[in-house]
Amino acid sequence: MIYLLAGIVAALIMAYFFSRKSNTEEEQTVVADDCCGAHEVCEADSLLSSSDKAEYYEDEDLDSYKGHAAANYTDDQIEEFREVLFTLKEREVAGWLKSLQIREINPPEIIREEALMIVAERRGA
Repeated sequence: MIYLLAGIVAALIMAYFFSRKSNTEEEQTVVADDCCGAHEVCEADSLLSSSDKAEYYEDEDLDSYKGHAAANYTDDQIEEFREVLFTLKEREVAGWLKSLQIREINPPEIIREEALMIVAERRGA
């Protein structure tokens, strides 16, 4: 009886370690094309800026809005931001938001909401 219980416990332990190893290998092989794979959570999707270097997404014109309040944009100005947002690939949206933050540009509230929805959908996928 003791040998039977010891065998079952040993089998469960081995199954646990083998399943854990295969899951780790799968996680390492399934890496997004814009992620280095060195982190458990991809830094490309992070909205926190870890660098002082701004990256431009063909949006140099937006620098003129540095320090502008998010609630005080006209419809035409909102469309300028929207044009940039809709030309970005999904994987670039978080980086664009970080770049705006570094450049001290407050995007219009509606654009920020749309961009955050895109980032949230990408994280959920």
